[in-house]
Amino acid sequence: MDAVRLIVLSRRALAAGGGVPDLLAEVWQAQALAQAIGSRLTLVGPPHLREEATVLSDLAGRGICVLDRPPLDSGEPRAARLTELGDTRACLMHLGGLLGDVGIALVGIACAAEDEATYWSCVEAIDAADEARDRVRDMLRKLADREAASPRREAV
Repeated sequence: MDAVRLIVLSRRALAAGGGVPDLLAEVWQAQALAQAIGSRLTLVGPPHLREEATVLSDLAGRGICVLDRPPLDSGEPRAARLTELGDTRACLMHLGGLLGDVGIALVGIACAAEDEATYWSCVEAIDAADEARDRVRDMLRKLADREAASPRREAV
């Protein structure tokens, strides 16, 4: 499935909410998708984005590690359905939005946490999602810079 379609599905699932376990499972799914997209960009994305894509994948992986895995009955990770990235810019723009939604959901969960372990897991996952979103912004900036430089080269 196309990355943008998977991101849209993840955003809808996260927005649908539910209890804390459901939200944490959706956050985990979103982080796993971000990791998969970062890995895919590292392998087949534009060469000038590959370093940031590796960092994105690592950061999303860190976000996954601090959260419990979703219940086994939730099926395969949504990220396993990723078959193509599609347009890199669109993919990154949607992924940035998803990571922003992840951060907002985690803030809500952390604020309502009844135990310190959940609170601190959320704080660490918020940091990972925020840093991953920064990488996405950096990649979007590099794409824009490359596109802006391209017409100037053609005019010369």
